[in-house]
Amino acid sequence: MKVSSLNPNEGRVDWTGTFCVSVLADRGQSDVTVLAVRSPFVFLPSLTETRFVFLSSLPEAHFVFLSSLLEANPVLLSSLIEAQFVLSVLAEKEAQEEEEAGRGLCYGRQPVTTSTPSHSPLQAANMSNSECKKQKTCLQKATNVTFQVNHVSRNKRGQILGQRGGFRGCTVWFTGLSGAGKTTVSFALEEYLISKGIPAYCLDGDNMRHGLNRNLGFSDEDREENIRRVSEVAKLFADSGVVALCSFVSPFSKDRQQAKKIHVESGLPFFEVFVDTPLEVCEQRDVKGLYKKARAGIIKGFTGIDSQYEKPETPDVVLKTAQCSVNECGAGAGYPGGVGGDPKVLSEGWATPLSGFMREQEFLQSQHFGCLMDSGVSNQSIPIVLPVTTADRERLDGCSAFTLRYAGRPVAIMRKPEFYEHRKEERCARQFGTTCPDHPYIKMINESGDWLAGGDIEALERIRWNDGLDEYRLTPLELRARFRQMNADAVFAFQLRNPVHNGHALLMQDTRRQLLERGYHNPVLLLHPLGGWTKSDDVPLNTRIQQHHAVLKEGVLDPSSTVLAIFPSPMMYAGPTEVQWHAKARITEERSSQWLPGLTQLEIIPFKVAAYDTKARRMAFYTPERKPDFEFISGTKMRTLARNGESPPDGFMAPEAWKVLASYYQSLPKE
Repeated sequence: MKVSSLNPNEGRVDWTGTFCVSVLADRGQSDVTVLAVRSPFVFLPSLTETRFVFLSSLPEAHFVFLSSLLEANPVLLSSLIEAQFVLSVLAEKEAQEEEEAGRGLCYGRQPVTTSTPSHSPLQAANMSNSECKKQKTCLQKATNVTFQVNHVSRNKRGQILGQRGGFRGCTVWFTGLSGAGKTTVSFALEEYLISKGIPAYCLDGDNMRHGLNRNLGFSDEDREENIRRVSEVAKLFADSGVVALCSFVSPFSKDRQQAKKIHVESGLPFFEVFVDTPLEVCEQRDVKGLYKKARAGIIKGFTGIDSQYEKPETPDVVLKTAQCSVNECGAGAGYPGGVGGDPKVLSEGWATPLSGFMREQEFLQSQHFGCLMDSGVSNQSIPIVLPVTTADRERLDGCSAFTLRYAGRPVAIMRKPEFYEHRKEERCARQFGTTCPDHPYIKMINESGDWLAGGDIEALERIRWNDGLDEYRLTPLELRARFRQMNADAVFAFQLRNPVHNGHALLMQDTRRQLLERGYHNPVLLLHPLGGWTKSDDVPLNTRIQQHHAVLKEGVLDPSSTVLAIFPSPMMYAGPTEVQWHAKARITEERSSQWLPGLTQLEIIPFKVAAYDTKARRMAFYTPERKPDFEFISGTKMRTLARNGESPPDGFMAPEAWKVLASYYQSLPKE
C-alpha cells in the first residue's frame, strides 16, 4: 500500500511530501517499537489495518526497530532518518482494551486515542502543553526495561579519546539570565579545550529546543522537563569521556540540583558555573530582542522580567561577564577554585594545573616523567615543593590545615597537607643531572628541610614585595589583558636573568620579523626577566629593570610593541630541564608542534647565534665562513669592562643601558 494522502475519517495515515514520520509497531506489550522513515514509502501489509494517531513527543527508550520488519521491507532500512513528526501505531484490540480500562494511554503530554482526531496532524503535533493539560493527559512510565552495563570501562574509553590520554568526562553547567553570556563563554571554552586535544561539546539551550526538546514550552513544568532531558543527555556525553558544556538559563535551583544528582549518582563530575551578569546589562545587550518583547508584554513568563531566577547559592565558579572578556571567563572556568600561597608562582597560576605545593604522587610524576599525569598530561619538568624540618612535621602532623607566613604576615592556608620524605640526592640527580654540592641551587636544597609538605593552597592575599617593582609583577590574566589592549595577534616571550645587549635584541627583532612574514600583523614582545632568587653575583632585579627601560628608551626595542614584566620564578640553573618550565609557564598563544611530553602545542622558532661583528661594528648572526671577523664577548669580560669604567665596542649595547650597568658594578666594593 503506497501512502499519498491523509484521511483521518478512515483512521489511516497517508502523508504527502517529504516530511519524516515514525511507525510504531505493536510488540504484543504495552510499549511499542519506533521506526523512522521518509515518505513516500511502503507499509507492511500486516500494518495496513492499524490506526494512526499523532503524538507531540517521543518516548526516549523506543528508538528500536524490529529485524522482521526490515527483512520484509528492505526499503525501510534505506529510508531511516530522524523523525520530525511522530505517529503511533496501536493495534485495534489493544486500543479498545485501553479505552475500556479508562487509562487513556499516552506518551509525553499528547493523549492517544483511536477515535477520529479533532485536530489535523500538524495541529496535533504542535499542540501546546496547556491544551494538553485541559485534555487531562497522563505520563506513561517506561516498563519492562533493564539497565545494561557497558562492556568498555571509562578508563579504556579515555585512552583512545582525544589527543591526551585519560578519562575527562564531566559536565560544566552554565546558568544565568538570557543574554548573560552563557553560550558565548561555553563556545569559547569548547574551542579552547578542543585546541588542547580534549574532547568537548556544547549543549546549547536554543539548539536543544530545535530538536530533542522542540515540543516543550516555557511553563514551570516544561522548564523542569527541559532540564531533566538535557541532564540525561549530558550524563551520556560525560560518561563517554567528553566534556559536556551545557548553557541553559535553568532558573530553578531544584532543577539544577537534580541535574547534579543525576551525575553524582553515576560517579561523574558536575560543575555549576554561575554567569553572574546584572539584569540591566543583559537588557542592554538583548541580542535576540527578547527583553524588549517581554517588557512590551509580547512574551509572558520571561525569566528576570515576570518570572523568577533563583541564583545559585554555592556555585563552583562565578563568572562576571560584565567585568571581564570572553577569554578571561574561559580561563576562570577552566580552573575553578583558584590557588594561592608562597611562592607567587603558585598564587598567580603560573604552575596550573597545580593547586598547591606538590604532594608525593605529583612530585614523583614530575621527577620521573617531567609531567603531571592525574588530569591529563601537563608538562612540569621541575618540582614545586615546600621543604619543612622534622620539628615542623611532627608539630603539624595530624593537622587538617596550617598557615603559611611571609615576613610574619599570613598569606595563605595549606589544606589537607601531606608530608613525605625529601629525597634530596635523588631529586638533584634527576633535576640537574648532577649532585655536585657546589651547585648554587643544589646547595640550597641540601640545606633545606628533610621533609616535603604538599597540599592545596588557599590564598589570603596577593603577595607583594613592596620593593618599588610590584607594578611589573603582572599575573597571567593581567598580561593577557595587556595584550588585548595592544591588539596583539601573537605574543613571543624572551626569558633572561642578565642585562639586555644588542645580541639579545637582534634575536628578538628577528623573531618579530619571522612572525610578520608568517602573516601576523601585530606581534608583541613579552620581555620577561626572572624576578625570583638568583645567584649573589648576578645583576640584581632592580638594576636589570632600569637597564631594560634604557634599552626601550633608546629604541633598540620598540616600546609600542613590548611589554616589560617580571616572571616570579627563581632561577634554578637546571639547563634544558628548567627551559621546559620557563616555556610552559609563559604559554599564552600556543602553536602546534610537538617536541616534549605535555608541551604538544608549543613551537620552537630556530635562530642563529649572535656575536659581535668587528667589521660591521655591531651585533650580527655568526657565520662560520667569517669566523675571524666575529668576537664573542662573555659575561665575565662585560663585567670587567663595567667595573673598570671602560666602554664596550660600539654597537654592543645601547649607551644609556651600559651606563646603568656600569654604575651598578662600579658601586660594588673593589675585589
